[in-house]
Order: sequence, then C-alpha cells, then structure tokens
Amino acid sequence: RTRRGPISRARTADKDSATSQFFLNVADNAFLDHGQRDFGYAVFGKIVKGQDVVEKISQVPTKDVGPYQNVPSKPVVILSAKVLP
Repeated sequence: RTRRGPISRARTADKDSATSQFFLNVADNAFLDHGQRDFGYAVFGKIVKGQDVVEKISQVPTKDVGPYQNVPSKPVVILSAKVLP
C-alpha cells in the first residue's frame, strides 16, 4: 500500500513501464494503490530508518524539466541503501 514510508516504482500511464525510477512516499496516498480502474504503483520496500532524511529530501525545491514535473532543482544523491533480511 502506498502509505507514508513505502518505496514504490515510478511509471508512466502504461502499467508495464516501471524501470529504474522510484519514489519515496512521504504521505498517505491511497489513490496510488491498485484499484478497479488503475493498476497502482508497485511497492518494493519501506523506509525503516532515516525518515527525517526523507522529509528533508521532500522539501528540496523542484522545477519542471521537459515532460517531467517536480524534478529537484539540485541533484539529490542517496549514498546508502540496504536490503534487510
């Protein structure tokens, strides 16, 4: 479910278009869940530590770049992520 904390795969309107882009969900967004008329966004992980850092990332100024909206004005780099057992 796309509540506060999950990591989900980004995609276009094509349900099979998700590749290497992802987003960190910083709010409860039930409209992103699988539904009767939409396939939703696949959740593949969750933030278990560092939610304060995610909140800071969410406050970075953004701009539109070509067809993309909400692109960070300055690059955001995640230096470490781990797969937990």
